[in-house]
Amino acid sequence: MTTRVALVTGAAQGIGQAIALRLAKDGLDVAVDDIASKATELDLLVKQIQGLGRRAIALTEDVTQEHGVKRMVEQTVTALGSLDVMVANAGVGTRKIVTIAETDISDWDALLAVNLRGVVMCYKYAAQQMIKQGTGGRIIGASSICGLKGYANLGSYCVSKAAVRSLTQSSALELKEYNIQVNAYAPGIINTALTRDDLHDEELGGPTSNSKRIMRIPDAKTGHVNDVASLVSYLASPEAHFITGQTMAVDDAQSL
Repeated sequence: MTTRVALVTGAAQGIGQAIALRLAKDGLDVAVDDIASKATELDLLVKQIQGLGRRAIALTEDVTQEHGVKRMVEQTVTALGSLDVMVANAGVGTRKIVTIAETDISDWDALLAVNLRGVVMCYKYAAQQMIKQGTGGRIIGASSICGLKGYANLGSYCVSKAAVRSLTQSSALELKEYNIQVNAYAPGIINTALTRDDLHDEELGGPTSNSKRIMRIPDAKTGHVNDVASLVSYLASPEAHFITGQTMAVDDAQSL
């Protein structure tokens, strides 16, 4: 049986790193991408994946640049033979907690460039490659509980993640005739660099405490990166052939 190939963006740390390692453990060869400043971390990740007996390559393309995303897909196919699973995980958060009346549109533009534009282009070029291959595939995007409901003072982030949910639904309808399933994962409070604030967390009582305060869910349970990776593993698996267009929460009911 031909080995499937996955491409994971934002893979140098956190959720992306956990997803890449989990897919390698599942038997996939994996291309990992992140920004150029994360090259050292990517090289270490490649060695970990190779240690699991899988092939891997490191890429340093910027997902906000269309030519970079196109090249990222092409390099994956050239080096590993195909693209069967695209995980558009790359994303950024915001440290600016402001109301819509106070917002700086340039901050919105910068956040949407990664969280939405980057995901759109990953979906686009993955879809083109999978259609060309003619063997189906899985496209999986990063949403958030902030994409399932709004949170005060986090408008730009909520909008970016809600847009991924909508994009996932539209893409699933467009691509199902090619046997390409498109889904997204919506993490709650997960212990990563994105949710930690070393200064304020210490004051408030532990990792992710400041994120919980900002979102006004102080008693929320903190999840782990492997909780998300397990869901992505399932969505990428043959067993998930009947699931498409869904944005699945991994949040201990925080979005309810």
